[in-house]
Amino acid sequence: MGLKVVKFGGSSLADAEQFRKVAQIVKADPNRRYVIASAPGKRYAADVKVTDMLYHCYDMVRNHEDITEYYAQISDRYTSIIRDLGLNFDISGELDYIKNAIMHYAGRDFAASRGEYLNSLILAKLLGFDFIDAESVVCFRENGSYDGEKTNEELRQELKNHEYAVIPGFYGVMPNGTIKTFSRGGSDITGSIVARAADAEIYENWTDVSGCLMADPRIVDDPLPIKTITYRELRELSYMGASVLHEDAIFPVRYAGIPINIRNTNDPLAPGTMIVSSTNEYDTERVITGIAGKKGFSVISVEKDMMNSEIGFGRKILDVLEDNNMPFEHLPSGVDTMSVIVATAHLDACRERVIASINKRVQPDSIVIEDGLALLAVVGRGMVKSKGTAARVCSAISDADINIRMIDQGSSELNIIVGVEERDLEKALNAIYSEFVK
Repeated sequence: MGLKVVKFGGSSLADAEQFRKVAQIVKADPNRRYVIASAPGKRYAADVKVTDMLYHCYDMVRNHEDITEYYAQISDRYTSIIRDLGLNFDISGELDYIKNAIMHYAGRDFAASRGEYLNSLILAKLLGFDFIDAESVVCFRENGSYDGEKTNEELRQELKNHEYAVIPGFYGVMPNGTIKTFSRGGSDITGSIVARAADAEIYENWTDVSGCLMADPRIVDDPLPIKTITYRELRELSYMGASVLHEDAIFPVRYAGIPINIRNTNDPLAPGTMIVSSTNEYDTERVITGIAGKKGFSVISVEKDMMNSEIGFGRKILDVLEDNNMPFEHLPSGVDTMSVIVATAHLDACRERVIASINKRVQPDSIVIEDGLALLAVVGRGMVKSKGTAARVCSAISDADINIRMIDQGSSELNIIVGVEERDLEKALNAIYSEFVK
């Protein structure tokens, strides 16, 4: 097995006991050479993530409030981890410097990034690894966008100087030297970036779940884990609301052809989920890979006799959406009808203007907008090889006494999109899951 890059989330590094689990996992495999650390997450349900505490400190300073007592809680989180680990490691100077910088109006991104920075210092000390500050190797452009090629070059050269290292996730540096963070979930992105630069054989992403699940456990009771999923399947499920990885974290490793292994820090023997570029293997018994759904959509239905023979009809309607900076989700249509599904939040900002523009552009017989639609995606690379999958989906929903408002299957047969009333989404997801997972 070749080099591995491993990332540990906030729940995996929330306290000293979790740090010990991480150290055991890393030391169990000498190929785990580069470790990306998140800031301490919640230790219990009512706890507060350190990153949120740092954001709050920044806001307090902006409101001219004294942060001394509140910041002491952050300091205590780190000093207690060090003490409970029995480390001879003094970070009081770092803590004082960060407090002083925040009090003197250091940037919001700087404040937020210090959670990963401090946790990485501690983890490097515990493991006996080198520390590489992300500030020196993760680069952003002047406009704030991530500079992938420069980062890959800088990071690749730096990694050659370190056989084993810990690197903070979540942040990098602007050309002027100021700290810049990724969006939330940014440590996943850093892990992916490091995996690409290191030419890793695998990127292990350690969290508090044993891989991706076939359905949302808040909706479906005890859904089965997914053993293997392709990047395309993951993209489809993530788009429909499944929360597994930060979307931007997929692209650096997908570009490099590096698989991702989602693992559970609290159950390290579980194989987790492998996310791969492609595979011919699929579950012949269950056929589907996963199900996900999302609420908050509207249907714009346009009807006009002989619409199908009118050149440019569809383009004119889509031009109206483009003029209003509105993306569309799907285009289920008939001979004399065209329906456009859009996010209700986008439509609410320009509903009357859209109606007026469509009337002006195509002079339809009628325009009807219906809100309250939910979309659910049934995803699986095995569907193309299994007859009757769409029929089983429709039958399961019908047997649950749910009306299907829309159904769409792409030519690749990777997914089936079904539209139902928002109130029926949870019921529909459970019905489909029961149909395919006996």
